[in-house]
Amino acid sequence: MRDTRRTRVVLSVLLVVSLTLVVLNLRGGNEGLRGSAAGIFGPIENAAGAIVRPVSNFISSITSLGSQQDQIASLKAQNDQLQQQLEASAYIAGRAQQLDDLLHVAGLGRYTIVPAQVVAIGPAQGFGWTITIDAGSRDHIKPEMSVIAGTGLAGKVVSVTATTAVVQLITDATSTVGARLEGSNRIGLLNGTGNPDSLQLQMLDQLNPVKVGDRLVKALTPNSPYVAGIPLGVVSSVGGAGQLATVTPYVDVTALDVVGVVVAGPRTDPRDALLPPIPSPSGSPSQSASPGAGSVVPSPSVSASP
Repeated sequence: MRDTRRTRVVLSVLLVVSLTLVVLNLRGGNEGLRGSAAGIFGPIENAAGAIVRPVSNFISSITSLGSQQDQIASLKAQNDQLQQQLEASAYIAGRAQQLDDLLHVAGLGRYTIVPAQVVAIGPAQGFGWTITIDAGSRDHIKPEMSVIAGTGLAGKVVSVTATTAVVQLITDATSTVGARLEGSNRIGLLNGTGNPDSLQLQMLDQLNPVKVGDRLVKALTPNSPYVAGIPLGVVSSVGGAGQLATVTPYVDVTALDVVGVVVAGPRTDPRDALLPPIPSPSGSPSQSASPGAGSVVPSPSVSASP
């Protein structure tokens, strides 16, 4: 606005009117006069408020932005903590289930076992598929002992220290296990392929081919490092006139956490008693087995009762 004589006159009038309103207000002056003045200056005040109010609100929002960011950060931290608790609970539940399944199989097969935890997985001593467990010679573990999981045979011990042992898994390409078909005395050789999802079966009987769905357990063979009767896997495909077959192992060697080293085998062959029940068409198991009197030698890292 330019500084002109008219501008100065208008400002002077406004100043005089303002002073007059102040004096009237202090003295309780004429209400009509104040109302008239309010009618004149009210629109000016409202217009000024409409301009100033958004600016005031923007400044207020800036001052509260910091507290909102703090709340978001706090909620994110709480969400991360809850997620970690859920993952820990799932891990504990999974480990407890593996231990429960292991003890169940040991009881059915009447195996004396030392429970142990897997602490490492990877190649060792020329073997492609191995695990390291936290139990060793001080727990009476020796090379050539069978290592089982809750679902079947995992492998055998190949080396031992005082506190650890290296286990060759049955999926290793140099592994061979004597296998027997469920419900028969037909045997073959189950060889590792280096693939955790498949084994190769070579049947010794040339007259009776195997079929998809046939189940295998460890055969009772002399001088074998593996205990008899432990489940091995299921035939998933057949070739070579039915004498060569691909077998899906019962044990997922990529997810092992709790295993058992068999320090004493059963007096008699459990035969097919350890195989899982076959689901019936209705979805319920068609057969079941009652637990035996297996025993457990507690290890330093995993405590268990038979």
